[in-house]
Amino acid sequence: MAHKYVLDTHALVWHLEGNPRLGPQAKKVIDDPTSSLVLPIIALAEAAYIVEHGRTAIPKVSALLGSVIADLRISIYPMTWEVFEESLKATVLPEMHDRLIVGSALYLQSLGDTVSLLTKDSSIVAARLVTTLW
Repeated sequence: MAHKYVLDTHALVWHLEGNPRLGPQAKKVIDDPTSSLVLPIIALAEAAYIVEHGRTAIPKVSALLGSVIADLRISIYPMTWEVFEESLKATVLPEMHDRLIVGSALYLQSLGDTVSLLTKDSSIVAARLVTTLW
């Protein structure tokens, strides 16, 4: 199976902004034209919320969505029953959004994929439930 890279909200937003706070490992993966990127729908929803509230240089939600759709390497991953079940293993994480993002990565792993989560979130990194890169 392929190596899949799950995008956390910050990885997505900071990549699209060209923000220098994007970690060097995450930037290398996202810049690689052969990377298989997985965007959990909850991370996309969170990114849209950030754009709506003016907390990013991305001007409009339509610009966010256009950039995501234009990148053919990105697969938007749905919130499914199986993802929810996997998220229940992440009770050490205080935020529901983070649990669902990790749940997406765990579910992909359960299917046999090699998975890395592109995140700077210290609680996700410390939980060590999935491999993280930043």
